[in-house]
Amino acid sequence: MQIKKLLPLALATAASAQETMNLTAALASSPELSQLGITLGLVPELVAALAELSNITLLAPSNAAFEEFTNSSNAAALSDPGLIQAVLQYHVLNGTYYAQNVTETTSFIPTTLMNTSYTNVTGGQVVKAVLTGDNVVFSSGLLTNSTVTQADVTFDSGVIHIIDRLLTVPANVSTTAVAANLTSLVGAVTTAELAEAVDTTPNVTIFAPTNEAFQSIGSALGSISTEDLASILTYHVVSGTVGYSSILSNTTLTTLNDADVTISIVDGAVFVNSARVVMADVLVANGVVHVIDNVLNPANATATPDATMSTQMPAFSGASSASEVPYTSNVPTPTGPAATGGAAGGSETSSSASGAAMPMRTGAVGAAALFGGAALVYNM
Repeated sequence: MQIKKLLPLALATAASAQETMNLTAALASSPELSQLGITLGLVPELVAALAELSNITLLAPSNAAFEEFTNSSNAAALSDPGLIQAVLQYHVLNGTYYAQNVTETTSFIPTTLMNTSYTNVTGGQVVKAVLTGDNVVFSSGLLTNSTVTQADVTFDSGVIHIIDRLLTVPANVSTTAVAANLTSLVGAVTTAELAEAVDTTPNVTIFAPTNEAFQSIGSALGSISTEDLASILTYHVVSGTVGYSSILSNTTLTTLNDADVTISIVDGAVFVNSARVVMADVLVANGVVHVIDNVLNPANATATPDATMSTQMPAFSGASSASEVPYTSNVPTPTGPAATGGAAGGSETSSSASGAAMPMRTGAVGAAALFGGAALVYNM
């Protein structure tokens, strides 16, 4: 959808309306939103709460978006009003954001989803907003992308954008990491008995090494103690700061290990010590995950990047690669379209996977994980 078409639409909407509509009338005015109106009718308390709000943006899934979901295996979750309410709250942004307010500079916008059964981010779980070509795109959990198909429908509490896919409520770290093929990290966290802490600590930034990164230092992990493994893993977690890419800068951050990591921006690339961020801003229930190409070493905190190298040297001196990916023997294998390289959204949600080398962009499993993932936030 071209932005040059959005602004005339907004002007036409404003010019034709003598008075702005309430939410119910606004939804009824668009045939594309009849299923959303029916779904909202299942949670009248949410409709009443929305009526009390002002200065909001509603990301309204189209009928086609609901059809995509209802054809998935998780459609039965629509029978759970609490779960429906949480998902719908995630579609309501705090603030009025017209299409022209979304630019090529990525922003992270808080939503009204604050229920601690589904999120542990102070101020409300966020969505990522960015202008991609001519499209306004909102990204949610599991890197699901939802594209605006009709923008700037005004109503008396703010503005509505119709989107082509339901947002995915971010799941916990363990669930998200399995879906993203970060199975070595999941196995290592489980071995070190850190899964509960990683999944439930509020407001975290996690630097998540790829399977290939763990495999490249396999010799150093073969006989490592649980205590030393925990020390390494906690060096990848920053608590109290949700470091979305929009706020990362040349700085140091203190980790749960009590040691600092150094963030550096070199020629547009983001590095953590000497590890390169290869996939940024994977939203999780309690913060954000950035996937990195190396395992960080708290005993080598002064490691610096070589921006001329596509892959950084391991931070563990003398370590050699293992024949198998460590810690994955008891971790579920990722399944679904994303696990096989399929994508449901073209380039926006494309997979990028080659064996253990890269995590998988999981936009294709967004609908399937929409309710199941949310329900698993604190139940892994």
